[in-house]
Amino acid sequence: MYHRDTQKPCLGESKFTGRWSRRGFLRASAGLVAAPWVIPAQALGLAQNTLPPSERITLGLIGLGAMGRGHLQYLLPLPEVQVLAVCDVDRWRRLDAQRMVQETYAAKQPSGTYRGCAAYHDLRELLARPDMDAVLIATGDRWHALATVLAAKAGKDIYCEKPCSLTIQEARVMIDVVRRYGRVFQGGFQQRSTPEFVRASELVRQGALGKIRAVYVNFPGTSEEVNLPPEPVPDGLDWDLWLGPAPWRPYHHRFHPYGRPHGVVPWHFCRDFGGGNLTSNAVHAFDVVQWALGMDHSGPIEIVPPETGQVPVLTYRYASGAILQVVPGRLNPAQQEIPPGWDGQTVIQPFGALYVGERGWIHVGREGYLVAHPTEILQQHTETSPLDRPLYNHHLNWLQAIRLRSEPASNVESACRSTIVSHLGCIAHWTGRRLRWDPEREEFLDDYQANLLRSRPMREPWHL
Repeated sequence: MYHRDTQKPCLGESKFTGRWSRRGFLRASAGLVAAPWVIPAQALGLAQNTLPPSERITLGLIGLGAMGRGHLQYLLPLPEVQVLAVCDVDRWRRLDAQRMVQETYAAKQPSGTYRGCAAYHDLRELLARPDMDAVLIATGDRWHALATVLAAKAGKDIYCEKPCSLTIQEARVMIDVVRRYGRVFQGGFQQRSTPEFVRASELVRQGALGKIRAVYVNFPGTSEEVNLPPEPVPDGLDWDLWLGPAPWRPYHHRFHPYGRPHGVVPWHFCRDFGGGNLTSNAVHAFDVVQWALGMDHSGPIEIVPPETGQVPVLTYRYASGAILQVVPGRLNPAQQEIPPGWDGQTVIQPFGALYVGERGWIHVGREGYLVAHPTEILQQHTETSPLDRPLYNHHLNWLQAIRLRSEPASNVESACRSTIVSHLGCIAHWTGRRLRWDPEREEFLDDYQANLLRSRPMREPWHL
């Protein structure tokens, strides 16, 4: 690890199934901790072009679906990282991830072998390890806040996938706990580390478009109340732990197809587990819009859903007067004002945004997509300059923030505030009403029912 020069031997797959506290687990592991922690370099996966244990950040990955596996594949080649453990309630996924780690590190060994990655099915056991510096959380939304809080209290730095929480109240608890325990937190909003979004956001903030009138993003739609028929729980899946703090409901393969993952968020259509498109996809766009509008510590003041009959699509209003609309692909001239120079056949970039101001517009998307009208807007000078953090690489940005104890690109406040924007849209759809929101007090004005939807009870024994 980067701040220690000793390392605890890793176990094979854990059989831990109880509801133990960290202290209880460490007591039960006393026989293991009594053994010397200094291990030969080769046993730790050290070879040429890697760093010694004292210089590396030790990581555990929690959640090994499509996103978790993607993160793991990216992190494994990094010389500054040592993956010590993986965790998933799905046996196939955790064992396959363990195999990936051990084969990757074994390839760097003269002996061609490596057995230093543990596989856990309960995240509390992974978090109890004192030799773990940080964790990457890629579970479903229902676990994000709880896993983050447990990790922060265990002294771990955190990378948490989007959306950061399942509710508004959870997001606020995450901010408070991460700050209280002094942890480095990176939200999975990687567009803050890509050049096209950095430039677009700076241009908007610096006034290149003048006053912003409207912003358009893609991916409308929220989740539903569903009732699927029960199916047998696959052998190797801990369904109770998969549900975690969510309400009990019987297993169905649409929530979790056992084994190799087939999709990124297969469960997000169910309201118990997610908020549909708004929290799974549009939240990326909300994040860069919040950033560009200078709202990282605030948010919109009004949300109007189409169910009211007052607007054609979900519409947010900010105190500046700017509106944010979630459109189904293209602008509709019967519903939105088409800005000069805009081709009506253009689809709003997935996860991107179209900013319309007094002086023109900027349309930004992933993989270098950045256009404007007039085109001269993109030639304006921006704030971008050499920074004290790696730019355009979200994982390296997080790792450097851990070393420097600095703020990463998507810190806990901005990540949670952007997540809250997605929750506001869901609640507006669910109530079918125009809602007024106080972003400082984080409550709806004069709407008791909407305020109740800011939080959800957690199933015992889980709590924040």
